[in-house]
Amino acid sequence: MTPMASDEHARPGHPRRWAIAGLAVALLVGLLVLGVWLIRMGPASPRLFSGNRAYADVLAQMAFGPRVAGTEADTRAGDYIYNQLQQAGWTPEFQAFQYRNTPIRNVIGRANVGKEPIIIVGAHYDSRRRADQDPQHPNDPVPGANDGASGVAVLLELARVLDLKQTPNEVWLAFFDAEDDGDLGDGWDWLVGSGYMAAHLTVQPHAMILLDMVGDADQQFYYEQTSNPALMQQIWTTAASLGYGQYFIQTPRWSMLDDHTPFLTRGIPAVDVIDFDYGPNNGFWHTTQDTADKVSAASLEHVGRTMAAFLQSGVK
Repeated sequence: MTPMASDEHARPGHPRRWAIAGLAVALLVGLLVLGVWLIRMGPASPRLFSGNRAYADVLAQMAFGPRVAGTEADTRAGDYIYNQLQQAGWTPEFQAFQYRNTPIRNVIGRANVGKEPIIIVGAHYDSRRRADQDPQHPNDPVPGANDGASGVAVLLELARVLDLKQTPNEVWLAFFDAEDDGDLGDGWDWLVGSGYMAAHLTVQPHAMILLDMVGDADQQFYYEQTSNPALMQQIWTTAASLGYGQYFIQTPRWSMLDDHTPFLTRGIPAVDVIDFDYGPNNGFWHTTQDTADKVSAASLEHVGRTMAAFLQSGVK
């Protein structure tokens, strides 16, 4: 682009100056009309789910350190989740309570409030206080990149990109605290945050989908055998339609006690999307090897795009 030559000899009443002024007014009016049209049309179409943006959320959580329930790192992670939901236009809230003299906070983000029925998609954001499966460092905390941070990252990116106009349900994104400290010999139970949320529901959601350990670079999701079969098939079929059938394998394998269990107990159809084959002989699970280098942006993207398509199509 080159600058226009100036007209040094134009007089105040010169026709050329009036033409330029008229063009400027027309341009301004056009911009105003365009602005009004954009406001009426609403925001631009949401972006596709980005595995790279989700992976950045994994790294952000890891930067807090191990997110052991009740610690400063856990609090900072909860605050981060709340702020990201708010920035994405969702309505977040903390669900705070005490467990064994420890402050616990679930984070719940809501969108499409008033549409029915309600769908919950959840993940836990805490990490295990001791790496009891680690033969060399059993007393160190688990970093929690895949076992915790990966599911949270998918939910946060989903909050940014889900096309709510195309989504026929009210959606809750639930981030559970204090999931991962059972069987350590200190009196703590599993599923503390999800158990509290399920027990204090004042409505009956239509379905609950849990994302747990979803970022493994060697990704393979089998049917989890306590999950609702029809709901599970719908998710796996959605994944196959997107070309992810090699990762979502329609064969039963694991039977898990997980954050979907308290919802199943209340009669809510629930599914556990979990890749429990984490490392050779599951050797990264509950060890100090659960680090960000084991998580793949592509794996996060497979899950995120599947969940976006599943939610936008409407839960059957």
